Amino acid sequence: MAESTEKSDRNGIQVIARAAAILRVLKDKKGGLSLGQIATEVNLPRSTVQRITGALATERLVISDPSGGGVRLGPELALLAESANDNIVERCRLILSELARETGETTDLAVLRGEGLVFIDQVPGLHRLRTVSSVGDVFPLTSTANGRACLALMPRKAAMELAAQEFQRTGQEDGYEELSGLLDKIAQSGLAFDTDEHTQGISAIGFAFQDASGSYYAMSIPIPTSRFPENREKVETALRRAKANVEAAFGTPG
Repeated sequence: MAESTEKSDRNGIQVIARAAAILRVLKDKKGGLSLGQIATEVNLPRSTVQRITGALATERLVISDPSGGGVRLGPELALLAESANDNIVERCRLILSELARETGETTDLAVLRGEGLVFIDQVPGLHRLRTVSSVGDVFPLTSTANGRACLALMPRKAAMELAAQEFQRTGQEDGYEELSGLLDKIAQSGLAFDTDEHTQGISAIGFAFQDASGSYYAMSIPIPTSRFPENREKVETALRRAKANVEAAFGTPG
């Protein structure tokens, strides 16, 4: 009996792992994939993929793409992600507030969703001249401090694929190789910078981290460029302290 139970447990764990692999493959395929394509990507028999996607569809975790593209992520995952975001905001709010108090600057929290960074929380700075973005705004990855920080934390192949897609959308013809070298430096230092590259007159410093589910987040401080040089060292020090606090809170390296 014990052996039978243990075998059942192993089979259950295997099914969960396979389902997770299928969901991850579909994560970056907004148009969906056919069962055969999924089977190739996750190296499983098509019949196994069909059985697992059928169970996922029952829970609305995947759906059939209406345009005929195959299977894609379902609406239930968006609800779960939103719930996770709420939890992240709650857990990071104290760190954001402390950063704003210590530096006097606006502090932001963003999450990587699809092809951009979505702002999910912000604590305004204390200066009369300050930078403010709206929660829900979407920022690019290759020209922002928080975007670069996320790319540097990701596996390099996935990061450069996202970068290439962004370069193509924006019509940027160069900078790909330069970005790869920049990501190496960010990965080594832990902090990413943007000096007037995304918005003229605004510079920023940020770092990225992952939660337990593997989602990428970034905490950043945008600063009017006019006072960036004099405050850079103080902001860097504060962000490194915040990074250590985030790593302690989430139990994962940032």
